[in-house]
Amino acid sequence: MNVKSAVLERYSEGANERQESLCCPVDYDASLLKLLPQEIIEKDYGCGDPSRYVQEGDVVLDLGSGSGKICYMAAQLVGDKGKVIGVDMNDDMLALARKYQDEMATKLRGDRVEFRKGHIQDLALDLVLMDEWLAEHPVKDVEGAHQLEVWQAEQRKNRPLVADNSIDLVISNCVLNLVGEQQKRQLVSEIFRVLKPGGRIAISDIVSDEPIPEHLKADDELWSGCISGAFEEEEMLNAFHDAGFLSVNLDKWDAKPWQVVEGIEFRSVTVTAVKGSDEACLDVGQAVIYKGPFRTVFDDEGHEFPRGARMAVCERTFRYLTEGPHKNDFIGITPAEEREAVTWCTPAGTKRPASETKGGLHKQAADKTSCC
Repeated sequence: MNVKSAVLERYSEGANERQESLCCPVDYDASLLKLLPQEIIEKDYGCGDPSRYVQEGDVVLDLGSGSGKICYMAAQLVGDKGKVIGVDMNDDMLALARKYQDEMATKLRGDRVEFRKGHIQDLALDLVLMDEWLAEHPVKDVEGAHQLEVWQAEQRKNRPLVADNSIDLVISNCVLNLVGEQQKRQLVSEIFRVLKPGGRIAISDIVSDEPIPEHLKADDELWSGCISGAFEEEEMLNAFHDAGFLSVNLDKWDAKPWQVVEGIEFRSVTVTAVKGSDEACLDVGQAVIYKGPFRTVFDDEGHEFPRGARMAVCERTFRYLTEGPHKNDFIGITPAEEREAVTWCTPAGTKRPASETKGGLHKQAADKTSCC
C-alpha cells in the first residue's frame, strides 16, 4: 500500500468510527465547541488549535479539514464578513463535514463554510471536476493520460480550486505530515501562492527532533498515524522560510512528546508566519529602532537591526515592523519634514542620521509601564 492509499483508508475508518491513536490531547476553546454536533467533535483528529489565530473578517483556508470541527470553530470567529474554506481529499470525511452544514448555517445565522475536494499539496486542482472529466474521458492509454495532463494544466490555470492571493489565513491541524515526502515543498509553495500579500499561516503539526530513518518512513501504519511523515522541527521552519515567508515562528512547542519511536521524539508544534507584500520598496526617510534585548537581530530579508540604532528602512518594511507581529520590538520614526518617495537604493544596514528624523513622529506600541 502506498502513502496516499494508507492515509485515505485510515481516515475513512476515522470518519466512521473514532480512532484514538490519531489524537493528541488539545485544550480547545470550549465556548466554540458548544454549537458543534458531538459526532464532528468525536471524529476530529488533531494536535493543536489553529482556530486561536483566526481574526474577524478573515477568509480562512483549512488544509485537511476532516470532520469540519476547526472550520466550524473558525466560522464563529470570522463573523458575517468572513468565510471559511475546508479542503480535504477524503470523501468520507467530506461527507461527515457536509452532513451538518445546513444545521451549522442555521446556528451561525449564515452559510459561511464551504468544503472542497482537493489535495492540499495541489490546491489548484479541483478533484470533483477531475472526477467528472474522467467519467466522460476514461484514461485507457498513453494518449488518454496525455489528454488528462493537458486538461489538468488548463484547469489549474483557469479554474483553480483555490485562487492566487485569495486567503487571509491558512490553518491546518496535524495534516502536513500526511503528505508524501517529495511533495512537501510543493505543499508549502501552494500555501504561499493562495495567501494574499500580508496573509498569515497557523500550522499545527507533529515534528520530529531527529531525522526519521527510511525503515520508519516505509511503514504505512506509522505514516498514516502522523508519525513517519513528520517534518524534522528545524526542517519545517526552513521550508516556510525558503518559500518566501517572513517572521517564521515556532509559536507553540510541546515540552512533552506525543510519542517516542526508536528514541525519536514526536511532538506537537504550531508554526506561524506571514507572506510579505509584493509592493515596491520606496524610501521616504523613515527609520526604526530595535528596542532589544539582543545586541542585534536580522530579519528574513537580510536587514540588520543593532539594538538602539536608527536604521534606515523602506516604507514597506517600516509599516511591517511597526504594525505587524514585531510592533512591540521596534520604534518607528518618520522624518520631521515629508519627503518625496524615491525607489529604495540604500544598502541594508545603513543608519539614518538623527538629524534626518529629529522632530519626526514616533510610532511604537503602547508601554503600559511608562510613567510619562
